[in-house]
Amino acid sequence: MKLNSEEVLTPPRPAASVILLRDGDQGMEVLLLRRAGESNAFGGAYVFPGGKLDREDSEIDLLERLDTGLERLHSALGEPGTEVPIAAALFIAAIRETFEEAGVLLAPGIAQELTDLLSARQREGLSFADVLAESNQRLAASMMHPWSRWITPRVPSLTTKRFDTRFFVAEMPVGLEARHDQREATEAWWTSPRHALERYWAKEIVLAPPQIQSLAHLSRHDSVASAIAEAGSRPPPTIEPEPFEVDGNRVIAYPGDERHPVRERAMPGPSRLSFRNGRFEPEGGFDAFFN
Repeated sequence: MKLNSEEVLTPPRPAASVILLRDGDQGMEVLLLRRAGESNAFGGAYVFPGGKLDREDSEIDLLERLDTGLERLHSALGEPGTEVPIAAALFIAAIRETFEEAGVLLAPGIAQELTDLLSARQREGLSFADVLAESNQRLAASMMHPWSRWITPRVPSLTTKRFDTRFFVAEMPVGLEARHDQREATEAWWTSPRHALERYWAKEIVLAPPQIQSLAHLSRHDSVASAIAEAGSRPPPTIEPEPFEVDGNRVIAYPGDERHPVRERAMPGPSRLSFRNGRFEPEGGFDAFFN
């Protein structure tokens, strides 16, 4: 894991990501995708499906396919300063990216056979909007629950781009199967949040700080219903990491840490991560993820 030290002066790009959840035999599981190694954003790391907001995501033909009113989606996102169509477009971007990267379409009552057909049509060159129009398919924004908002600092740690990413939690639709696209993602992996962090600690996988902190947060929940209930009980927190140096080592502070300008905690788990041993670690070692 190589650190970036360059300041990025361009504004953060709007983006959206879906944390797909399901109940497993040992508790709640989350879907992680392994980014292709050549990717210029977190190549080789395990991430949640997602990507940047495209201009087409806010076009009227897609907005009209949402199963929830735009004003209601705007209210759920908890961003009064964001225009209503853009707020709804973030839901669309999250659904689109999850479909493209993981082969999962969040749509009312959709079956695997139709999902596979729509994926094939998109690989043939059809746009997301055209694929939906051809099948007259609606989009289940009602399945998505705003979870958090992460804004990359001016000195990103692991990339040279800045993102303003809205994370949503959603239950994996019954009857569908996650399948990585073999282009942007090379593996689809269902795991408990704690087990993912265990593999990270054993240096078996790579995780970026937003995924580390999100997994630590999600490890507090033993069921999908519990996580979704939390999402519905509070507005999604905005997390703007604050990087600084200690003895030449990168440290990232989060809301609630003494080095962060926001004194109120935004999430459970460690309030800072320090870069050592070639990765980001919490003060106090592995158990600090869960304190």
